[in-house]
Amino acid sequence: HPTESGFTTDVLALYDWAKARSGNSSILFWGHSLGTGIATNAARKLQEERGVQVDAVVLESPYTNIREAGANIPLTKIYRQFPGFEYLILDSMARAGLFFSSDENVKVLGCPLLILHAEDDGVVPPKLGRKLYETAHKAYKDKSKVKFITFPEKLGLGHDYISFHPELPALVK
Repeated sequence: HPTESGFTTDVLALYDWAKARSGNSSILFWGHSLGTGIATNAARKLQEERGVQVDAVVLESPYTNIREAGANIPLTKIYRQFPGFEYLILDSMARAGLFFSSDENVKVLGCPLLILHAEDDGVVPPKLGRKLYETAHKAYKDKSKVKFITFPEKLGLGHDYISFHPELPALVK
């Protein structure tokens, strides 16, 4: 069954494969939603275990960590009022080894970091993206390497459509 460490190992294998074939091209990690935790895990592991920084990390609709995401996503709103919610839902993720601690990972990264979040995201609240940005901005020595871009509600990008924004390629550069 899928595991957090398994996802990270897969991303690092893909990184090695792409790096061996890319020449001098830049390689960045781009994670969306749950994938943002995987992207920050892989970037941190690459940096700490190999002494290599990925060229950049882009996080689209991110959260701080899986526990905080579970406590804040609209899907769990009705269940939060019941006794045992934390133990049955939130603690069970930790018992299963699922942490996806982007908030801890960004504290040690040094590569450029771009966080993208739509104000009308109905899955991962934008406040979690903002909180992740604030954590990273506080920790980074070079503050210019950390950027946060929000997309107004009127664009209707929600959780899944930031990648459709026509200006996105220019923003990522």
